Amino acid sequence: MVKLGVSLPQFSQFAPGADVVTAARAMEEIGYDSLWVFERVLVPEDQSGVHGLYGVPGLEWPQIYRGVADALVTLSTAAAVTERITLATGVLVVPLHLPLRLARELATLDAFSGGRLVAGLGTGWSPDEFAAGAPVPLSERGRALDDFLDIAAAVWGPNPVGYSTRRYEVGAADIGPKPAGRIPVLLGASAGADRALRRVVERADGWVASGVTPEQVAATLARLGELAAGSGRTTPIECVVQIGVLGVTETSVEPRQPFTASIEQLVADVAAFAEAGADQVYLTLPAGMRDVKELIGRAGELYEAVRAAGI
Repeated sequence: MVKLGVSLPQFSQFAPGADVVTAARAMEEIGYDSLWVFERVLVPEDQSGVHGLYGVPGLEWPQIYRGVADALVTLSTAAAVTERITLATGVLVVPLHLPLRLARELATLDAFSGGRLVAGLGTGWSPDEFAAGAPVPLSERGRALDDFLDIAAAVWGPNPVGYSTRRYEVGAADIGPKPAGRIPVLLGASAGADRALRRVVERADGWVASGVTPEQVAATLARLGELAAGSGRTTPIECVVQIGVLGVTETSVEPRQPFTASIEQLVADVAAFAEAGADQVYLTLPAGMRDVKELIGRAGELYEAVRAAGI
C-alpha cells in the first residue's frame, strides 16, 4: 500500500497559523501518512527571460506563490499539534540558507517532534531568489548542496563536531540539539538529470519528484537502480512523487486542464504512480482550495477513495 501525504496550507487564502493547526490535526485524524511544506521566497514582477518560472522565458509564476508562509515555521506549527504523522519538506532550497543554521533547525525540529522529520532538499532555480539573499551565487548551487550535506552529517552526528568546506570550518565543537534519530534525506532531481540522480544514489535516502509522469518515474527508478549497482549501493532508494493540484472538479473532465482533476482522476493518478514504483505520493491540495474547511473535506474524500481502491 502506497503511503499518502498532503501539503499544509501555506497560501494567503488561509489564516496564518490557525489553519495550519486545524489542517494538521485533521489530516492526522483522517489517516494521512505525511504532511508536506515547500519553499518559495518571492515572486518577481519581471518574469521575462531567465526570470520566468523554472527559468523558462516568459513563463508566468502562479499567483498562488505570492505570500507563501515560511516552510519550517509552518512545519514546526504542525509538529506541535500532532503526534504520529511524518513531517516533510518538499523541498527546501538549501543554497538560500546558511548551512549550519539550517542543519540545527532541522535537528531541533526532529528532536522536538520525536523523530518525525524527513528532509526533502533541492538546489533551487530562481535567479531572483538567489539575488535577494542567498549566501552563494546561483552558479554554485550544486556545490552548496553538497557542502550542506557534509555539514549536516557532522552536525547531526556525535560531538565534538568538526568539518571544513570552502567557506566554513569547525575544528572541534559541541553543537546541538541532536536529532531524535537519523533524519532521512530526499533529494529533488529532474527525470533524466544524470548528475542530480548520481547525487541521490551517493548522498541520499531517496528521490522526491515533481512535474513527472508515471512513465518518467519508472524510467528514472530504473536509471537509479543502474547507478546504484554501479556504485555498490545496496540500500533501497525511496521514491516520493508530488502530484500538483490547483483545482478539484466535481466530475471528471476530458481533456483535463493542467493541475486540475476530479477525486476519481486523482485516485487514478495515485494508482499510476504506485504502479510505476513510487513508495509515497503527496498532493498539493491546499493550492486549489478556498479555505481550510474545503481542504479538510476534499482531503477526507480523497483519502477514503484511495484506500477504498486498495492502493
